[in-house]
This record gives sequence, structure tokens and C-alpha cells, in this order.
Amino acid sequence: MPRSTLLAIGFLLLGCQSTALLPPELAAWQARAARVTITRDDWGIPHVKGTTDADAVFGMIYAQAEDDFHRIEWNYLTALGRLAEAEGEAAIWSDLRARLFLDPTTLPAAYAASPAWLRGLMDAWADGLNYYLHTHPDQPARVLTRFEPWMALAFSEGSIGGDVESVSLAGLEQFYGGTTKLAALPPAPRAPSGSNGFAIAPHRSASGKALLLINPHTSFFFREELQMTSDEGLDAYGAVTWGQFFVYQGFNATAGWMHTSSTNDSIDEFAVAVAKGASGWTYAHGAATRPVQTRPIRIAYRTPAGRAERTFLGLATHHGPVVRAAADRWIAVRLMQEPVKALMQSFLRTKARNLAAFRQTMELHTNSSNNTVFADAKGNIAYWHANFVPRRDARFDWSQPVDGNDPATDWQGVHSIDESPNVFNPVCGWIQNTNNWPFSAAGDESPAPGRYPRYFDVGEGENSRGLHAIEVLSREKRFDLDKLVAAAYDPHLIAFDPLLPVLARHWADLPDGDARKAALAAPVALLREWDRRWSATSTATTLAVFWGELLWQRAAAAPHAEGTRLVEQMATLLPAEQWLAALASAVAALTRDFGSWQVPWGDVNRFQRLDGELVQPFSDEAPSVPVGFTSARWRRSRRAGIRAPGASTAPAATASSRWSSSAPRSRRER
Repeated sequence: MPRSTLLAIGFLLLGCQSTALLPPELAAWQARAARVTITRDDWGIPHVKGTTDADAVFGMIYAQAEDDFHRIEWNYLTALGRLAEAEGEAAIWSDLRARLFLDPTTLPAAYAASPAWLRGLMDAWADGLNYYLHTHPDQPARVLTRFEPWMALAFSEGSIGGDVESVSLAGLEQFYGGTTKLAALPPAPRAPSGSNGFAIAPHRSASGKALLLINPHTSFFFREELQMTSDEGLDAYGAVTWGQFFVYQGFNATAGWMHTSSTNDSIDEFAVAVAKGASGWTYAHGAATRPVQTRPIRIAYRTPAGRAERTFLGLATHHGPVVRAAADRWIAVRLMQEPVKALMQSFLRTKARNLAAFRQTMELHTNSSNNTVFADAKGNIAYWHANFVPRRDARFDWSQPVDGNDPATDWQGVHSIDESPNVFNPVCGWIQNTNNWPFSAAGDESPAPGRYPRYFDVGEGENSRGLHAIEVLSREKRFDLDKLVAAAYDPHLIAFDPLLPVLARHWADLPDGDARKAALAAPVALLREWDRRWSATSTATTLAVFWGELLWQRAAAAPHAEGTRLVEQMATLLPAEQWLAALASAVAALTRDFGSWQVPWGDVNRFQRLDGELVQPFSDEAPSVPVGFTSARWRRSRRAGIRAPGASTAPAATASSRWSSSAPRSRRER
């Protein structure tokens, strides 16, 4: 394994630069670097060793920057509301959204008020990035030429897509800009996604030890894999979101944790009637009158001629920022805004060695968008459904904007762990979550829906991956690592089980003289005889996916929906004409695009990466590899990682030559 210390790099550059150009912190950076070793294994994965936790943070963020500094910078430009300085005017609304919810001018004070140990980690984080920029003058930053410690607070929770991304940019543009350019654009296609977590108890394990499957689904290249250790007890291995200094999901020597995006309601909209008076905007809150809070927000953006700026007057009620208007009311959004506590929880859980210690980190209640599946070396397995669930008046429909002028709609604190639908050490010996509801997490031992307010689950309920997880976990009595990997990659596309018999029946009901009877006979026969298992060589998989997607659209599904409620609607409510029309359209599309409707799935669903840019080109003429997985809508696992000390997992993902411009990243690529 190649090893390197960071100190040598600094000394080389010291000899090449005038001392007048050297940053005053260079001696401190070099002293820190001397306490850090980065070892890259055969896959290029960095294993970082530091004397202190802060040293390890310094080294791991330096290693991240070596591998993809531009993604680090992009994440912080987005979080700080400065993306338009790099991307131009098109990013103004994204920046405004970020700045409405997080005022960067407040972060230095939040940093100063943080615990000393956390400030030390933030200091090391900024030093590591600045030292990287100093030692790599040939790879200049687009905007962020210097990182300050407080910037770490802008991006403190490692989920894919922060909570603020649920706020419509089109609504912001219309409300604050008076224009509707974004609203006029067609919605971007979005493939279904999701994550899967399995935990196996010792009595269901061949080794007698607990097992944890970490199967995250993210956009391509969203995280790096690494290990960070220190002489202060830090020893964490797993996935790190670019630019953050903690392992988002992974394991230490005696515990493992993984996250799935939660279906709980952690974000609410409040419809507020406002009035314009001599002193500005006000709104009623019960019998009281409150002023609408205002602050100027200046957004800089890049233009061909240089730098320009727009200023907006940000508006907020006590609930949160105003993001759009609906009828005669303003819509304010409230969500979790605790950056210091969130960063504390994100790092502290990496050092939690058992269930009790991990639960203690959960008491901070700032993992706002995620469920957690957990296992430890003592044999405990656990499922926490969400971690930030505001307590609300259950009389209101929280899936819609509620009356913000009514004090009864105010949040009343946060639900405790004991008030949430969690699972600890079920007798069945397994736990699963697939972004589905919590009420099937452990089979018959799952929490009962009637015991919890509706806002604990505002998703589609059960989904196809959840049903499949129950299937594969229930049938195996003794899991080892190989069997757990096999369960994660089991090819059964369970969503087609209720659909294909209905299709066959509708086709059989056609009168003999109907032209569709003969035209669709061969496609129906192929699907009827199919074992409903994906593979790269399966022509039935291709036809089923094309037909299923068209049927889904006809059921008026949201582009990202994947719950079984909609599958049930498709199976029971759509008329026969829709089923047969979707199949005819799938046959026609495949014939038009590929010359035949009998196309192996691996000829359609392919995997390619041509360069390391943030936005990558895609070419059917360039090399690519077949991928057997299908969309998560029908059930898939895109990446399987097993909690096993010392193990590493290579990344995998899927891309369609028809629908995606993403492709794989070589582990040797820098």
C-alpha cells in the first residue's frame, strides 16, 4: 500500500515559493501534517491516521480534496448560497433558498459558541482544506480560495438533498422575482431511488454475531469511501459526503450504522394572512399581531463581463422563511435549524461503540431526514424511525399547509425516542427499512400504526423493496456475509407479481377478431413465462420495465413515486385499454429505438464514465458496460456494503444509455 505524510508536500512547495507569498498558518499546518499519515489501499481508498481526532479530520479532508476538491467546493457553494458566483445567474434562486434558511453571517458566532472539542475539529477541517489549496496551486478553486472553520456548520448533515431542497425554486422565483422562467420549464425526469438497510441478530447469523447491510442509494459519486482513526479512540470506516469531516454511514470497531431517507414529516408549510401597514407587513397570531421579519439578502453571480449582484428582501414569520404565495396567503416553511447540534451528532455517532452510546447521540434529535438501522458487537440490532419529529396538534392535516395565524398549529417540541415507532432487538432476528413505513420493520413485531400520529409516516406506506426485503429475510435461517449479499442482490422484481396476471387476463379477454390479440400475443407470452427476475441477458426484463414505466405514467404517478399503493391502483383501477395500450407503446418504442422489441436488458441499461467532471458527457459510441439491475421502483439494490471490520466495498450504480448521463468512477482516478 502506498503511504504518504503530508509534511513532505509542504516542504517541497516551501522551496518553490517566495516567503512573502506563504500563508502565516503554514508552520501550524506543517506541524499538523507531521502527525498525519494517509495510506491508500489497492482501490485507492484513503486510510487516515492522526494523533488526535482533529489530526484525523485534517488528514481525511485533505485526502478528500486530493480525490475530488471540486465536489467539495460545489457542496459548500450550494450550502452557503454562493453557487451563482461559479455557475452564473441560473443559480440565483438556489442561492436565495439557501440564504433564506441559513444566514452565513450568523455562523461565526455559532462557531464561537460551540464546544471547544467541536471548534477544534472545525479548525482542523478548515486547515486541511486550506493546506490542500496551498499545496496544489495548479488546481485553483472556482470561488472558495479560503475556508473558514465556521463554514463547516453550513453543511452539517450528510443526506442526499438537504431539507431546504424540498422548497420549490419556481415558487421562490415567482414570489421574490416576479418572474416565472422556472415554472415554465418542463419537470426534469427523475429516476426512482432509495436506500436499504438490513440488520441480523446473532441467533439468525451463522457466526453468532450481528450483521449489518449498508445499501445506500445516492446520485453518482455523491460520497467517498475512507477510514479515519486517531489515538483518541476514533476508528470509523465508511461513506463520507464530499467536504464533511465525519463518516456518514459505516462502522467502527464494535458498531455499525446506516441511514435511509425517512417518510416522517419533518418539514411543514404554514399559510399566513398578512397585512401591509405604515410600519411594514404584519400578521395575526391568535389575538396578537406580529411583524413580518425582514432582512436584505445580496446574491452575487458570475456574468461574462464579470461579477454582478442582486438584492432581495427576505421575509419570514416566526415559523420560518416565506417561500411562495398561495391564493391570498403567504407560505412560510419551518424545518430543523440546529447546525451546531447537527454537526455534534454527526461526529459523535462515529465514536459510539454500542447501542446505549449510540442512543445517547440520538437524544440530540438533529438527524432530521433519516431513519437509522444499527447493529453492535454485543449482538444488539435496532431501528430508529426518524430522529426529528415535531410534536403537533393531530387535528390538522399536516400534509397540506396549515393555518399559520392559528397558534394551535405551532410546533410543541420534538417527539422523544420512546414516543417514536422504533424497534430494538426483535425476536424474529431481523430488521429492515427500504424508505418504507416503520410498520413492517420487523415483521409481526413491528410498531402498530394506530399508536402514532399520521405525520410519522407521510410516504406511500409499504413499497416494493420493503415487501422484497421481508421475503428474503424471512426465508433464510442462518445468514453469513455471502448470504446477506445474495439477499441484497436477489433479482426478484416483486412489483410485477400483481401486475402481470392482470395484463394476461386483459389480453385473454380480447375478442378473437381484435387485431391486438395477434399483435400482442408474443409479448404477452414472453412476460407470462418470465420468472420476474432481472438479468442483463433478459429480454423480458426490458419489455416489463418499458411497459411498467408507461403503465405507471398512465396511473398519474409522480416521477419519483414507488409505493405499493400506486401498484395496487394500477392493478385494480386502470381500465383494460390502458394496460394493452401501454404494452403496445412499449413494443413500438423498443422496435423504433433498437430494431426489435426483444432486447437484452444489458443492451439498454448501461454504465459509463468518461471523465471526472461534475456534469459528465454520455455517449452511446463510447465504451460502457451492461448492468442487470432495474429501477428501485420494481425493486433493486444498487450497492451493497457489509459491516465487517477491514472490509471495503467497490461502488456500483446504474445508468441508462437512454435516460442518464452518469457513469462509474475509477478508484484509481484522482
